[in-house]
Amino acid sequence: MIRIATIALCLLSLAGCNIVQGVADGLAQDRARGVVNGIVAERFPGAQVTPITDCVINSASAQELILIGSAAATGVTQGTINTVTGILQRPETLRCVTQTSTLAGLL
Repeated sequence: MIRIATIALCLLSLAGCNIVQGVADGLAQDRARGVVNGIVAERFPGAQVTPITDCVINSASAQELILIGSAAATGVTQGTINTVTGILQRPETLRCVTQTSTLAGLL
């Protein structure tokens, strides 16, 4: 009986960690999204930034999201811009932008 209770407690603890991690990931994505929106709007005047930003966010690693998101507090630097443009140049990001832009009638 004690063994079952211990296992249940461990599982609940792991579930709590996953929830906290999910919240942290969401916050990092939200901060990064705002920064990427600004960079995309500046680099591509007149473009619909939301689909492009979504592709960048979805293609970015966790480390890149944290780096980009930190620019929301510290300000956008050339390094931030380089990170975003580097992500934009990846084949999977380009495919995503092309597909979402085509679906939205932007191309």
